[in-house]
Amino acid sequence: MATKRMNESWRQVKAQIQSIWSEAEFGDKEMKRARGNLNKMVNLIHEKTGEPRAEIIQKMTAIL
Repeated sequence: MATKRMNESWRQVKAQIQSIWSEAEFGDKEMKRARGNLNKMVNLIHEKTGEPRAEIIQKMTAIL
């Protein structure tokens, strides 16, 4: 369900991700690969920030 919502409102979700994790630099290709897949997005954010996956999931759930 979360992945469907992430795909439907992608521009808004992408902007919120970049706002929350503004210290990390996300490339367009990386974001496109993770689009619509919550696990891939969590892994990407974790790789870029080192933030625990549980915290990322919690923030992503709030976004979606």
